[in-house]
Amino acid sequence: MAGHRQHSRLGGFLALFGDAIAAASAVSCGRQPDADNLRGLGIDARQFRRIRHF
Repeated sequence: MAGHRQHSRLGGFLALFGDAIAAASAVSCGRQPDADNLRGLGIDARQFRRIRHF
């Protein structure tokens, strides 16, 4: 059972890291990140759209 929890934590970390990379890449290219990636980071996509870009 302990091994299963470790794999689960590692999978969760990798998913979070992947969402962060995907969102950062989209913003870097001047695009809106996918709502799924933002949701994975705990960010509301509608609120993200309201951020002013300078």
